[in-house]
Amino acid sequence: MKSFRRYPATVNAGSMADIAFLLLIFFLVTTTISADKGILRKLPPPCEPGQDCTKNVLERNVLRIALNERQEIMIGKDVVAISEVQNLVKSFLDNNGDLQCTYCDGVQSLESSIHPTKAVISLSHDALTKYDVFISVQDEITKAYYDLRERYAKQVLNKTPDELSKEELAIVKKAYPFIVSEVMLKRSN
Repeated sequence: MKSFRRYPATVNAGSMADIAFLLLIFFLVTTTISADKGILRKLPPPCEPGQDCTKNVLERNVLRIALNERQEIMIGKDVVAISEVQNLVKSFLDNNGDLQCTYCDGVQSLESSIHPTKAVISLSHDALTKYDVFISVQDEITKAYYDLRERYAKQVLNKTPDELSKEELAIVKKAYPFIVSEVMLKRSN
């Protein structure tokens, strides 16, 4: 009698690699990759060698905004709502404390900035401050600057922000320079 030798059953896997490769390409091509935008801020120019980069600023020209671990917004020693930040920043910047600003509409308070070009917004936060609160405050500060710049463009240049040339936009930005100092984060624990 003849003995039959049995070979184990095999599967031809040669095309499996091709299929896997095609699926990989398909998913790479059809998958969208989200790109985080971040915060659009222009960094100040670097300090030149031999130049004094530490500038003394009058305390009156600094608006201190602090965010604590309880997600409270403090301007000076007062706790304020997010809806109040924009108006408080605008009134601080547009104060005209030295009566030298010809385009300011402020009330000349002795506790606010003397001129928009000298005003500094100091933003500090705690390690436990939520990211959305921090970004919301930054948005309100940006809106305040935008509103003041828009008003300046309309009053002085008789144009809307969309109609400004690059030179005119530079003039508007010089009238209300965006000076925000983000202080190192404070750890409460």
